[in-house]
Amino acid sequence: MIRNTGYFLTIFFLAFISFAVTCSGTNKNKDVDRLSSVHEDVRIGLVVDMGSMEGKFVTSSISMALSDFYHVNNGYRTRVSVLSRDSHGDPLQALAAAMDLLQTEQVEALVGGQSLFEAKILAELGEKAKVPVFSSFQVPSSLSLTKYNYFIQATHDTSSEAKGIAALFSNFDWRTAVLIYEDDDDWRESIQPLVGHFQQNAIHIEYKAEFSVSSNEECIMKQLRKLKASGIRIFVAHISEQIANRLFPCARRLGMMEEGHAWILTARSMNNFQDTNYLAKEAMEGVIGFKSYIPLTEELHNFTLRWKGSLRLEVVTRMSVCSIWAHDIAWSLARAAEGEKLPGLPVYNLLEVITEGAKHKGLSGDIKFIDKKFISDKFEIVNMIGRGERSVGLWNSGSFISNRRRRLSSTNALETIIWPGGSTRIPKIRSLKEKRHGEKKKLRVLVPAGNIFPQILEVETDFKTGVTAATGYCIDVFETSILPFNYEVEYIPWPGANNYNNYNDLVYTLYSQKDKYDAAVGDITITDNRSLYVDFTLPFTDMGLAVVTAKDKSMWIIFKPLTLSLWLTIATFFILTGAIVWLIERHDNADFQGSCFQQIGTLLCFGFSTLVFAHRERLQHNMSRFVVIVWIFAVLILTSNYTATLTSVMTVQQIRGLKSNENIGFFSASIAANVVNENPTFQGPRYKGLKTADDFTKALRNGTISFIVDEVPYVKLFVAKHPSELEIVKTESVTNGFGFAFQKGSPLVQKVSREIAKLRRTEKLKAIENWWFQRQTTSATSEDTFHPLTVYTFRGLFMITGVSFAFALIVYLIPWNRDQRQVLLKHFQHYVSHRFARAIRPSPTTPNRQNENAVI
Repeated sequence: MIRNTGYFLTIFFLAFISFAVTCSGTNKNKDVDRLSSVHEDVRIGLVVDMGSMEGKFVTSSISMALSDFYHVNNGYRTRVSVLSRDSHGDPLQALAAAMDLLQTEQVEALVGGQSLFEAKILAELGEKAKVPVFSSFQVPSSLSLTKYNYFIQATHDTSSEAKGIAALFSNFDWRTAVLIYEDDDDWRESIQPLVGHFQQNAIHIEYKAEFSVSSNEECIMKQLRKLKASGIRIFVAHISEQIANRLFPCARRLGMMEEGHAWILTARSMNNFQDTNYLAKEAMEGVIGFKSYIPLTEELHNFTLRWKGSLRLEVVTRMSVCSIWAHDIAWSLARAAEGEKLPGLPVYNLLEVITEGAKHKGLSGDIKFIDKKFISDKFEIVNMIGRGERSVGLWNSGSFISNRRRRLSSTNALETIIWPGGSTRIPKIRSLKEKRHGEKKKLRVLVPAGNIFPQILEVETDFKTGVTAATGYCIDVFETSILPFNYEVEYIPWPGANNYNNYNDLVYTLYSQKDKYDAAVGDITITDNRSLYVDFTLPFTDMGLAVVTAKDKSMWIIFKPLTLSLWLTIATFFILTGAIVWLIERHDNADFQGSCFQQIGTLLCFGFSTLVFAHRERLQHNMSRFVVIVWIFAVLILTSNYTATLTSVMTVQQIRGLKSNENIGFFSASIAANVVNENPTFQGPRYKGLKTADDFTKALRNGTISFIVDEVPYVKLFVAKHPSELEIVKTESVTNGFGFAFQKGSPLVQKVSREIAKLRRTEKLKAIENWWFQRQTTSATSEDTFHPLTVYTFRGLFMITGVSFAFALIVYLIPWNRDQRQVLLKHFQHYVSHRFARAIRPSPTTPNRQNENAVI
């Protein structure tokens, strides 16, 4: 509907532009001699989306190309000038911009067309206005564009590329493939030549998968699981970089980038890739792709360096193919403009001069126009390794060419290809016909339905078809583990999966009905009594129960990193520092003098201001400076440890003890209910059985319960839903985790256990868990228990500080004793002699009452 509306508006505008261009012909003839004093100006219109990377690349490339051209050909009479307009990615705005350039600026050529629809609009406009339109963008070679005589397109030869990919399939003996392409008109139309050549070479496209730019990771994962279940491991992808950046990390997560898989990217996909997403690049390791061949020359290297500098974009590492083609088109236009303006040639002959002119060399190689197309028919085959790529050969004119320029019809000309998984062995394919012959066995799997956590396990049955589909973390791990053994899984629902006893019944049903069921998959806890009836694989989840509580939001949390004794010790040293500095400085430093209250205030203020290094008093004695330096060093260590510990208090899960008056919640009739009643670790508190996760949330918020006890996978998922409110404070390894149950003696037990161990070792198991639980939750054990800092922790620091303070006092008091010893001795002698004299000889002015009494 949108496309039809666009065409309607196009026709509406074209009706006016035809008239406008005709009327402007008179003005154009009047201005045909618009010459400056030296050069004649030839105006070219550029219509691109200036906000897109592709638009910025092409604009910069054309501007620099013309500057270089006229630097080399300074004697030319003409000068091509480029007038740019922004299409904002909208075909109708591109049309309006092109009309403006034709009417007001009277341009003699247009460059633009970033999509097939936009290219058709500009081509129609150029046809009406008799103005050539050039497109350096990778617009597919559509039959609808061949009718336009004034449209010149720079593109790669899609037919030659399709032959090369088909030849690759034939040489590797691949007869079946999965085709992945972008859900867009441009991409759908450009994939048709490849589909045609596959049909001609008897290569069967087993599945077709469409992805749009708006597809999120969940949608991509869902589609990839279907492709994975098909058993086909050869994929051809015709997608943009935006989709590839999401597709390949998802494929790696599902194990579709491992040994035995092959991925081939088309030239349109590879030509525009930039090294901007390193994670996606790493996920693409082992992919091979066709890419328009651009010879590596010194001219290209020098131009690329200057071009990257003009863009000032750090994420750009190399020129795109479109930018190189735009450079060559700009040079062709400049040459044609000079030829067009030669005496005796009409003004509108620019198109003929370009298409019929002599061949010349550009950055992309020899520039040649065939049927009004600038064709690139040589392709480089590259192999993605790490974050880069390596060339393994070329494809041209129906044959493979080695990098040593040996031409062969088979892939023997190619260098060794590193396939996904790091293998050099060519992947093999299993067809549906082979599966029908019984090579793929059926595995009948019981899955418990009705799980309250759909991320763990969700079971849905289509009542029309009777087919049961299962998704979730458990299913993802199971399908990844069973994939190497080529089984077709049939899921059979088991009702009532919210009761511990029902799971016992599920295990017993698997044991008693061996002719109906082969395995049971889900959140089935491994227990000793269940192991009597079935064989379990290794656990694929963390073992044990976890305790969850609401996060502590106390307003006094800032005091928790240090114990009370340490706080008091630090305060004492602050005061001691001020006292020692005051004692040393008070005789000679006016800042430490004054009244008694002023000196006390200065003492305390100076000591505590060292905490933020904000003391303003100037020190005059070296010993006081030494004291301050030592204490500031100690303060720096104390504050660093305080900051780190406070951070751990707020981020690391803090274990709280279970008090006898606190209530603990758990799912009614779950395995946790049995464990908490039997294990001494959980004895004492009162327990409340709850039915849903919402009940837990409400109970924790209103204080009805203080803790939640359940198996670790459930708890992780529960905490992931409320990360700002809840935390895991303790785990106890009293249960054995979830495992897959098989019939007694089943050989799959050891095989699947081995795959689970491999997934755990390669951290793919963790990646699957993070995908389903949405975020990684940290499980704190008893080793993660928070302990505040104590005086004992810093006893060495306080010892060094105290010794330093004592040393400073001793050094200060030694010269004081030397200077003041004589003065004190004289004062003491004078005092003693005075008191002794008074005792022996009384003062004459003082009456002697004793003598008087004696005389009387």
